[in-house]
Amino acid sequence: MHIPFCTAKCGYCDFNSYVGHDHTIPSYTKSLLTDASLWRAAVGGRAVETVFFGGGTPSLTPLPEMQFLMAGLRDAFDILPDAEVSLESNPGSLTTEYLRGLRDIGFNRLSIGVQSFDDEELVSLDRTHSADEARQAYASARDAGFDNVNLDLIYGLPEQPLSKWQSNLEAALDLAPEHLSLYALTVEEGTPLARDVARGRTPAPDPDEQATHYEYTQERLARAGYEHYEISNWARPGRRCRHNLIYWTHREYLGMGAGAHSYLNGARFGMVLLPNRYGELVDESAAAQDGVMRHIASAETPPPELVMADALILGLRLLDGVDVREFARRYGASPDDVYGDILREFEGYGILERTPTHLRLSKRGLLLSNELFLRLLPEAVEV
Repeated sequence: MHIPFCTAKCGYCDFNSYVGHDHTIPSYTKSLLTDASLWRAAVGGRAVETVFFGGGTPSLTPLPEMQFLMAGLRDAFDILPDAEVSLESNPGSLTTEYLRGLRDIGFNRLSIGVQSFDDEELVSLDRTHSADEARQAYASARDAGFDNVNLDLIYGLPEQPLSKWQSNLEAALDLAPEHLSLYALTVEEGTPLARDVARGRTPAPDPDEQATHYEYTQERLARAGYEHYEISNWARPGRRCRHNLIYWTHREYLGMGAGAHSYLNGARFGMVLLPNRYGELVDESAAAQDGVMRHIASAETPPPELVMADALILGLRLLDGVDVREFARRYGASPDDVYGDILREFEGYGILERTPTHLRLSKRGLLLSNELFLRLLPEAVEV
């Protein structure tokens, strides 16, 4: 469920998000529920194991709209009683009262976009909260009864010394969250950060420094008892993000909202980007009652070679790697049948390794995974 509204646009962000549109949230919520009703038949009564509200800043949505939305989703879909129901949030938009309201309507996992516990770094990242506000938001989450909390942080900022990242990591560990999502700062095309780097206003992140930060993080979080289960994600035992595991294990999912993406019934598709246009087209689709989803902007049924590449790339993001026999069962060919030469090449480089049942990235491979992933794409492979 994509909620594309923000109070400010961060310079590094390339997500489909919009500032100054908060007043449209009630009408947007109605569009989401209309969209849900349109998808009821296509989902075919399948049980829903996870619900994820991403953005944007979903926590800008007032409680009455959240209550309306969750009730409508439960009417439209078979959401399991033990479903993981997650909300992405920014520290400045969280209060104990709001969070208690979320708990009352069924949210049981909270992700807080802290990004840094250093106020100077927060300013450089265009974040609108302070480190103290981040700590207070976390305390409010605990007071409200959330026992499954993720913190997002960014490492490898331009000219960020290892000592500063170590301080950020210790600040996060002091809070003892159940989950940590830690990302290297990436310069995304078309963002203000990319323009500043191109014009020499800001130095580009140093990949060698980012690698140093990453390797330290692996060691420190292992000592703290966190399981490193995906390239950028760590969790306490039993607290892996069930929703994101759906992506990494190449299972189907339905995305609703402006710019949301889906993989359902063998097809991949994305919604129109602009929230207002999304709402207009959802209404047109509902009025026509002809089964045509006018709010879908792009769609494709990927060929088998692309499906296999996606499954292998996503699966290799997991530290456990890809179960070779299960892969062959699902896709009719083993990874070696299709990618044997490439896999052997990257084993030789020390980027891939094997167990009796799995193919996985080595410790070195976690730093160089993109080199392999690019080679696995269909245009680089003769199938």
